[in-house]
Amino acid sequence: MTGRILVVGDANVDLVLQGDIVPRFGQAEQTLDRADLVLGGSACIMASGIAKLGIATSVVGVVGDDEFGAITRNALVAADVETSALRVDHTVPTGISVILSAPDDRSILTLPGTVPLLSAAEVRDAVELSDPDHVHFASYFLQPVLARELPGLLTWLRQRGIRSSLDTNWDPDERWSGLGDVLPLLDYLFPNLHELRAIAAALGVSGTSGVVNPDDETLARGLASRGPTVVVKAGADGGWSVTANGAVARAAGPAVDAVDTTGAGDSFDAGYLAAVLSGVGDEQTRLAWAATAGSLSTLGRGGTVAQPTRAELLAGLLAGLLDRP
Repeated sequence: MTGRILVVGDANVDLVLQGDIVPRFGQAEQTLDRADLVLGGSACIMASGIAKLGIATSVVGVVGDDEFGAITRNALVAADVETSALRVDHTVPTGISVILSAPDDRSILTLPGTVPLLSAAEVRDAVELSDPDHVHFASYFLQPVLARELPGLLTWLRQRGIRSSLDTNWDPDERWSGLGDVLPLLDYLFPNLHELRAIAAALGVSGTSGVVNPDDETLARGLASRGPTVVVKAGADGGWSVTANGAVARAAGPAVDAVDTTGAGDSFDAGYLAAVLSGVGDEQTRLAWAATAGSLSTLGRGGTVAQPTRAELLAGLLAGLLDRP
């Protein structure tokens, strides 16, 4: 028996560009290898990924009354995500991210559109509607209204016995403010290595004072001491986590020839929380689910095309075990 999840956050489309993607100004025209308009937004990519892994999934967010909004909703429905809490705003356009995708990195240009319009009241209504066991928040810094209301909302969820998690994504302003009030109320925090270092620096976490180059594990321990299990996305190296008591676990994903890394972190989140909601208690196994889901998702263009089903993820886990010496 699996639990239910509500995913909260950005609902938009991604325009993924590949090829000669480093812009040259002066009216230089460049040709691309490929351009794909696909489901975007950290929240929606994560929701699609965890629904494909067999978890009952709902999403709450805001889209515009336009073609991009329709693309977003239709893609979520096709992934078996419940969208009744996806509000349509008739005055503001749906957001879009233009992703300049290279094999080992990417740059993201985002028009927020309707993304910042989501409120805590709408999330509470969605919780009442979907009755989830877990609520996952994405793109904290693109939603300043919700971010200000998040400590109260997380307290409300905890009082109801509902677990929570947060993937902040990158802060465009690079201030990383507000998280000090949020971390003690979370069950899980999902940074990548760059975000881990930036959040730790902004919060001045315990153990880093006077240390010129503290290691990443020390940074994660400092954040975990404030409450949440810190689950770190380490790219091709898989993932690792640190709990509040300092316990560390690690797991690698399968070796793949990545086509596009867009949304791989969101698929990693989906794999980890699918394991949690499926009753997987072993932390290393949860991380293996996460790393496998993230790795397999890079085999297609865009964030959702290659996201694995539950059967594909389990096959990937088995292949990984067989490949070990």
